Amino acid sequence: MATNPVYGSNFPDPAVLEVDGTYWAYATRNRVETLPVLRSTDLVHWELVGDGMPEQASWIAPGRDWAPEVAVVGERYVAYYTAHDRLTDVQAVGVAVADEPYGPFRDDADRPLLCQDTEGGSIDASPFTDADGSRWLLWKNDGNHVGVDTWIYVQRLSDDGLRLEGEPRRILKQDQEWEGTLVEGPYVWPHGGRYYLFYSGNAFDSDRYGVGYAVSDRATGPYVKPQDGPIMVSNEVAAGPGHGMVVERDGRTWYVHHAWPPGAVDAPEPGRQMWLTELVFEPAPDGGPDVPTFLGPRTELDLA
Repeated sequence: MATNPVYGSNFPDPAVLEVDGTYWAYATRNRVETLPVLRSTDLVHWELVGDGMPEQASWIAPGRDWAPEVAVVGERYVAYYTAHDRLTDVQAVGVAVADEPYGPFRDDADRPLLCQDTEGGSIDASPFTDADGSRWLLWKNDGNHVGVDTWIYVQRLSDDGLRLEGEPRRILKQDQEWEGTLVEGPYVWPHGGRYYLFYSGNAFDSDRYGVGYAVSDRATGPYVKPQDGPIMVSNEVAAGPGHGMVVERDGRTWYVHHAWPPGAVDAPEPGRQMWLTELVFEPAPDGGPDVPTFLGPRTELDLA
């Protein structure tokens, strides 16, 4: 029997990529690595590989590097990450490329991929590839720190994943009491012919942080929130769970996310640890879209 957290050190905003039976995990910077990378063969036992992006782009003011997610594009690995833009003094989204899943990722651009400086900045980029091969990027405008609404956006990516095409579309905002002043950390997962958008709401450094969902018939929306509350919240073993993504293993579906130890919310040590929580989809009683349910967070994990 395995146990949560699956990584007990600080590893905020985790994202996992499976490559030929090996899982690679990426997270918000720590005291040493700009883009920390872990490796595992079973999603449970992880070892630190090192810094996936030891050299940063010229547009970055170091120190505020957040929430990377990595996609496979052809024979390369493309990382979408958040960093602080020197020119506009807000958070922005960059894109970096590597030949291996552990890096080194390089961003040689003079400017970020995306920077909504009039909306507080741009953070939490999440790539999604649809069944038809089209590539999309989701993200959040960082408006909560300047008193404006936060929106989850989606926009088409070029085939090589390095450019945005067309126009961005707003698909979700904070409009429920539990979300507080923000929604963030989007991740799209297809299931049963529909698209499920998992997102986090409220303040990450509080036990009010949690996970909600919305559903659509298309990856680009419109998305509807079927209920007026979160589907993952703090409990007796994990505080402020959220900002995760979905991964499959042996026919089961898991949400990889972070959480604080209860009683140590916003404490520097051990920080936000990495958890696995099983995700199941139950038939809706009215015949509508299946209802996603998180079985936890729980300390005990049965992956057999």
